[in-house]
Amino acid sequence: MEPEALVRDHTIYACVMGSRAFGLATDASDTDRRGVFLAPTPLFWRFEKPPAHVEGPGEEEFSWELERFCELALRGNPNILECLHSPLVEHMDDTGRELLSLRDAFLSRKVYDTFTGYAVGQRRKLDADVRRTGAPRWKHAMHLLRLLMTARDLLRTGELRIDVGDRREWLLAVKRGEVAWAEIESRMARLAAQAEQALHRTPLPAEPDHARVAGFLFRVRRDSAVQPHTDHEVVQGVVRGGRVGEG
Repeated sequence: MEPEALVRDHTIYACVMGSRAFGLATDASDTDRRGVFLAPTPLFWRFEKPPAHVEGPGEEEFSWELERFCELALRGNPNILECLHSPLVEHMDDTGRELLSLRDAFLSRKVYDTFTGYAVGQRRKLDADVRRTGAPRWKHAMHLLRLLMTARDLLRTGELRIDVGDRREWLLAVKRGEVAWAEIESRMARLAAQAEQALHRTPLPAEPDHARVAGFLFRVRRDSAVQPHTDHEVVQGVVRGGRVGEG
């Protein structure tokens, strides 16, 4: 089965991410689409496994196979966790709804390390820009501030909210270069300190609920194995008991 067909025919969840989901879109903003597809279980019975992710078929579109998506979410990957909390959902079937019902199972205190670790890497890039050109990339500074705000609030409340709400105008002023770099540096340092303080009182559990997620993945793989598949290659090569290419 072609990778693009997996996205076209087996997507269980699709959403819009980026500035549009964060409440930071302008007329010039792209539309970034992210999705999760469930590769039919018989495809895993071949030597050649289905892809863990697929870029496309549309512009600014990227999708993960369900198992890979869950692995990354359990590790606290910021991009993955935010996908599960997008306010702009474009497609969701029954399996996608069950995936969304597990959002809290993926959250744990690990998010402190993953969110702040990602922020540290982005800050190094901003500092390199300042040394090289005398100014940061303002758009990247805006998104780093947003990420730090999100991490702090997540640790404080145990809930992940990605829309910036009433912080929109100030963050867009950062993007336009209207806020002094010294003020931005001060705000970043304060947000990082607040996130560290929140970690010590967070309602989040120490670890994500691996067992709950594993049970979900097992069920959907099992159900996929026993339901009829219409993909010619799968039906001819695997479901009927032969190898791919056998009649």
